[in-house]
Amino acid sequence: MFEHSQSGRAGSPRPGTRETIALLAGLMALNAIAIDAMIPALPDIGAHLGVTEENRRQLVIVAYTFGFGLGQLLWGALADRFGRKPILTIGIAAYVVFAFACSLAPTFAILVGARMLQGASAAVTRVLVVAMVRDLFDGEAMARVMSLVFMTFMLIPVLAPSIGQLILQLGPWQAIFWFLSGYGVLMGIWSFLRLPETLHPEYRRTLHLGELFAAAKSVLTERQSLGYTLAQTAIFAGLIAYISSVQQIIFDYFERPQSIGLVFGAIAAPMALASWLNSRFVGRFGLRRVGHSGAAAFAILTLGHALVGTFVGEDLLLFSILQGAVMASFAFCSANLNTLAMEKMAPIAGMASSIQGVIGTVLAAIGGFAIGQAFDGTQRPFEWGLSLCGALGLALIVATDPRRMFERLRRAPEGLPRAQPAE
Repeated sequence: MFEHSQSGRAGSPRPGTRETIALLAGLMALNAIAIDAMIPALPDIGAHLGVTEENRRQLVIVAYTFGFGLGQLLWGALADRFGRKPILTIGIAAYVVFAFACSLAPTFAILVGARMLQGASAAVTRVLVVAMVRDLFDGEAMARVMSLVFMTFMLIPVLAPSIGQLILQLGPWQAIFWFLSGYGVLMGIWSFLRLPETLHPEYRRTLHLGELFAAAKSVLTERQSLGYTLAQTAIFAGLIAYISSVQQIIFDYFERPQSIGLVFGAIAAPMALASWLNSRFVGRFGLRRVGHSGAAAFAILTLGHALVGTFVGEDLLLFSILQGAVMASFAFCSANLNTLAMEKMAPIAGMASSIQGVIGTVLAAIGGFAIGQAFDGTQRPFEWGLSLCGALGLALIVATDPRRMFERLRRAPEGLPRAQPAE
């Protein structure tokens, strides 16, 4: 595993590797559970707030995702200036406030607005988790750590819909937001007490507009950064489409609403397993080999699923098996493409994570929402939309790195972080 400094600022112990990964994954899960736990509640929310058009209910998910995307611009610049830890604390506190505000929303429009602000607050976790991993690790070591974080993070979709259903059996849909607020408080306390500051003093930046624009230009003009960000965006749009569409597919097409928790778990479990395997494979076979192979598998499997769904037909079991394979391939490329996009961004890790996150999340939300809105009572628009996402993502990877499709990235020294956290 990875060695981790154990001495703190005032002699207090720092978390070991396992606790650090669990803490970072728990922070990422603030975002995942805020999306997935809501899915079983969409019909209740629509009924309570007078939303009769089922496709409009998707805005509860999509508005959060838009806020999550746009909010990332703010947090990265602040974290590069003031440090990771204080900005993370502020963002989590805002998440708790807006989660509770959602529970008080008297109209659907206010709920959608509060969800967007909740997503903007949760964006602090995505930006800072990626930046903190980049602060500490290089190359394949960074990819392995990100894979382990994402493995724990991807277990959330296995549990969240069932958690949402359980809460709905015990109370109203507003209780889900009370649960999110409580979880945010727990993660805020844990991170405040245990998380060290990881920003290296030499990388601390100002908030001068000229410096911010220079950093943004570096992120947007560096070929590897931009190319892999766009490729990841295309593939991530498929995940947003899945989250937006799966409730209607299971409820309306397959007519099995009672099975949504089981289906979510059956599809998410291969993602978690693939993330764990990815943490092993990148060290053995190389970051590009594994990441690019995962993207190719995603493109092939999404096309195969669309062809089966259109020309052969499928029941809920076959749909779950094929979609589980698709999402497993997603796990093999997601963390790796993100690592490749961040590889050359160490001096501006916070800003780079922000800009890449904004591009990836906002454009993916637009694409995923468009696929979700194409729902026509069948699963076919969703499956062909995913196929388009896979083909576009693979094409962007080929355009970005045509001569190094399966080249091995220089391997970081086994088990060693790139540098110690800043005191």
